[in-house]
Amino acid sequence: MPQSPVYFVSTEDTPGYHPANHTGTLNRRLISPETVGARHLEVLHGTIEKGKGALPHAHPGIEQVCYVLEGRAIAEVGGQSKELGPGDCCFFPPDTMHVFTVVSDEPAKILVIYSPPYEESPERVVRPA
Repeated sequence: MPQSPVYFVSTEDTPGYHPANHTGTLNRRLISPETVGARHLEVLHGTIEKGKGALPHAHPGIEQVCYVLEGRAIAEVGGQSKELGPGDCCFFPPDTMHVFTVVSDEPAKILVIYSPPYEESPERVVRPA
C-alpha cells in the first residue's frame, strides 16, 4: 500500500549532518525532495558554534536565504558585510561567493532556504580558486 505524503516535519525528529565547506555547523534538512517531496526549494535548520560557519563558497544556479533565529553572525557577500541578529536575514545570489560567521558567544540558530534544492551535492558548490 502506498505511504501517505508527509507535510509536517519537526527539527527534533530530523537527523543532523555536518555540511561540507563549513566548520562547527550542524544542519537538519527539514523541507527537501527526500523529506516531503519538495521540488523547487529546500529548508534547513542550522546550529553554528561561536567563531565558526561557512567558509568562502558559492552555489551555481542556486539562491540562498539565511534567516537568524538566535545568536549573531556576520554575513559577507558581493563586497558587502553586515552583522545580523534575530529577525534579520540575508540573500546570497546564485554563483556569488559568500561567507557566514557566528560572532555571538552562544551558538546561532539559522533557517536556511535554497531554491532550487541544494541537497548538499558536491557539484553544486564552488570554492575560491
